[in-house]
Amino acid sequence: MYTVYILHSISKGNFYIGFTGDDLQSRLKKHNSNHKGFTGGHADWKMVYQENYVQKADAIKREKLIKGWKSRVRIERLIGLEHPDL
Repeated sequence: MYTVYILHSISKGNFYIGFTGDDLQSRLKKHNSNHKGFTGGHADWKMVYQENYVQKADAIKREKLIKGWKSRVRIERLIGLEHPDL
């Protein structure tokens, strides 16, 4: 199974969209570790949304679609937030 997920960092004020075939909790721990990259340096990322897919290609397609929105409002609507107070 593959999962498309959205993380949110309060300190950074951003969302991160990704997908994985790994265990979701292990992946979250990696995001919250000290590493280079978009999620590195901030250990307060929390999972706010996820979708599961059987096919890897479907998960990649969905991840690219969401990233292509480039819209905080659309992401907030997707995860069910009217006024984000994460």
